[in-house]
Amino acid sequence: MRTATIKRKTKETDIEVTVDLDGTGVAKAATGIGFFDHMLDLLAKHSRIDITVKAVGDLHVDFHHTTEDVGIALGQAVKQALGNMAGITRYASIFMPMDETLTRVVIDVSGRPFLVFKADFPRDKIGEFDTELVREWFQAFAINAGVTLHVETLYGENSHHIAESCFKGLARALRAAVAIDPKTAGEVPSTKGQLGG
Repeated sequence: MRTATIKRKTKETDIEVTVDLDGTGVAKAATGIGFFDHMLDLLAKHSRIDITVKAVGDLHVDFHHTTEDVGIALGQAVKQALGNMAGITRYASIFMPMDETLTRVVIDVSGRPFLVFKADFPRDKIGEFDTELVREWFQAFAINAGVTLHVETLYGENSHHIAESCFKGLARALRAAVAIDPKTAGEVPSTKGQLGG
């Protein structure tokens, strides 16, 4: 079973994340941040990864610590659930439309973390959520999941749509990249014979 649970507790946040890479897309997100919970719901639904997130953070300060730390914990959970990554498809790319917005997401589940994130948000906030935190979450997730991730919004006018297309794009790319490829017969998809080194 490709599952993992990560617990992360600091002076700023107390977080528990569980993932099942072979789930059905069930989300149970409780971060205290409505818009962020919505994005995590989308991520689970469209990746078909079951995701449970329980987070208590210093929301009286702002949403930064909770958003970033959930990205860290979720990334660590995905990495742990992947194990040695034998048999995975590894690469995936997707163009994700959301009304007037189009975002391209490309992923390599390589064990080598890197993020390129290019998205301009017309507004500083979506409700009470700072739009700059979208990139912060993607950075935390990519580094801790050990994935090379390129996210670029090619065009868009609505900040909500831009954020949603980024999360949905990641979801669909993850769904394809972590899927087991029956043709590889459990091989690690690298000429090195391992990923991440």
